[in-house]
Amino acid sequence: MPTETKVQPLWKPGRNLTEQSNLKKYMDWLFVKKGLYFRSYQDLWDWSVTDLEDFWESLWQYFNIKSHDIYLEVLVKPQRGMIGTKWFTRSKVNYAEHIFRNKTRDRPALLYQSESKGLAEVSWEMLEAEVSAVATWLRQRGVRPGDRVAAVLPNLPQTVVAFLASNVVGAVWSSCSPDFGKAGIVDRFLQIEPKVLFVADGYQYNGKIFDSSTNNQELAMALPTLRDVVVISNINSGVKQERSTSWEDILHLPHLGLDFEEVNFDHPIWILYSSGTTAKPKAITHSVGGCLLEHMKALTLHQNVKPGDRYFWYSTTGWMMWNYALGSLLCGATLVLYDGAPAYPSPQVLWSLADNAKINHFGGGAAYFIASMRAGTGITSERLKHLETIGSTGSPLPPEAYVWIYENIKKDVWLISLSGGTDVCSAFVGGCPILPVVAGEIQCRMLGARVEAFDESGQAHIDELGEMVVTQPMPSMPIYFWNDPENERYEASYFEMYPNIWRHGDWIRITPKGSVVIHGRSDATLNRGGVRIGTAEIYNAVESLDEVKDSLAVYLEKSDGGGTISLFVVLANGHILSDELKKKINGRLKEQYTPRHVPDTIEQVSDIPYTISGKKMEAPVKRILMGEDPDKCVNRDTMRNPEALKGFV
Repeated sequence: MPTETKVQPLWKPGRNLTEQSNLKKYMDWLFVKKGLYFRSYQDLWDWSVTDLEDFWESLWQYFNIKSHDIYLEVLVKPQRGMIGTKWFTRSKVNYAEHIFRNKTRDRPALLYQSESKGLAEVSWEMLEAEVSAVATWLRQRGVRPGDRVAAVLPNLPQTVVAFLASNVVGAVWSSCSPDFGKAGIVDRFLQIEPKVLFVADGYQYNGKIFDSSTNNQELAMALPTLRDVVVISNINSGVKQERSTSWEDILHLPHLGLDFEEVNFDHPIWILYSSGTTAKPKAITHSVGGCLLEHMKALTLHQNVKPGDRYFWYSTTGWMMWNYALGSLLCGATLVLYDGAPAYPSPQVLWSLADNAKINHFGGGAAYFIASMRAGTGITSERLKHLETIGSTGSPLPPEAYVWIYENIKKDVWLISLSGGTDVCSAFVGGCPILPVVAGEIQCRMLGARVEAFDESGQAHIDELGEMVVTQPMPSMPIYFWNDPENERYEASYFEMYPNIWRHGDWIRITPKGSVVIHGRSDATLNRGGVRIGTAEIYNAVESLDEVKDSLAVYLEKSDGGGTISLFVVLANGHILSDELKKKINGRLKEQYTPRHVPDTIEQVSDIPYTISGKKMEAPVKRILMGEDPDKCVNRDTMRNPEALKGFV
């Protein structure tokens, strides 16, 4: 067992933050209203994951959740496992309704900036009017509760409007970023049979303008369930798409204000997608009530977001952090949006936005902070006066990046590293305003998230490397996967290694003081700049080439927080891995998916290792390439072709 050495914190909360934090106010409320006193965060966490019903009910009461019917039971567990867990039965809620109860004339609802447009405000009055108009139009087009509304949009104010309008009418939202290849988008949306599709005529990235008109036409043709396509003019292309509706025409429709659809707590709010490691991306479906309660908990208590704060997280609409950031509106914050590349025209662009927009909470992928560190970005001391927190997620933030932030960005900022994912549209581990920040460590396991580090036999350990598991249900866990009626894909995704225990796929170490260190992925998912990429998508593209017979891709983490995607190919007879073929492989991946799918290295091997059941052995190969003993990584008796390992040892 590693021995914990005394490490000097990079940051400690001051008395004012500790006493005035939302978390401290919640703890005081528990004492006054419930007679519960907790000496420390660890004691509070222990209670939150032990007395589940009392904890989640306390949040319902503390946040004054509005239900149009009284709930009967807080928690109803299934006979076995976590799938099918019911929360706040019979209650009826609406996510957007809780956002609009923060409507005010004192501050804007949204701030927006792009590569080509300066900082602009969207008032609550304008947001309400536009959401009302789009919701009215959706109802007129026959969109009913449970119908799917899809979007391929940049990070625009109109995207927020389209989501809120969909939520108002009880529809299920699903979005992809326009830099996705058409094949990747079709793989996702074809599964969910959307009734309406929102698109933009194009987008700008890294100083270049991309016209999406042709892609939009082809996408509409590939989705037979569509009743209408709404086109938002973003680059003023002037191209008129056949059988489509203009966004501007919708905004001019007469409307009577917001009429929120009351839906069950477990009614689907949106469909997010897995990375497609073994097949088509899994359509992960979350509940309205689960995300409502989880986002209020995570953002209010663990990031200390307060009414009037300005909240920013750099994200595309295809990453779950876009959905998560919407939750800041639940807290009464102003949501700040940016559309464009994070380092164009200079590495300072987002930090300048933070300064000009007076952002209080600034977030991004760990890869962004690592890139800023390597670019030598620095902020003058008089800037970022309003900045209180910096959030990082997507991949582990290395210790040197922690130090760099405190030395080069702001010395008294609260750095919040958090980790969770698409699976819960939130975090399992994250920030705590009453605990110190130590380089390389995530401050705590979040309230209500019973995170443990399991060994292979299913035993929990402290201060030892293990599989990250969650041993109690949470409201924001998926209600189901779309088109998975028997929950077979759901079960296989999380519950195969440890029956009835959620295995998340991260290697973690929980320290004796309760902080968490993440050592990377334990499964086969690739990670490019914080965006998870499914190996199946790479295989689909690469193996469609006549020259490639088989392939295998792995992501290898580096100690500095970066990593490389390595692609191994088996070539058809008569072919060699020339530079020309490598370019062809990379070109196919860019064309069919995104530049993120392009590997760092391509190597030729004679065979790809498979299990007896026919699965590519990605995780064992990764462990071997990371230097582990092959005999400890794989049982050769379970392999169809054990001799294939020779090419990787």
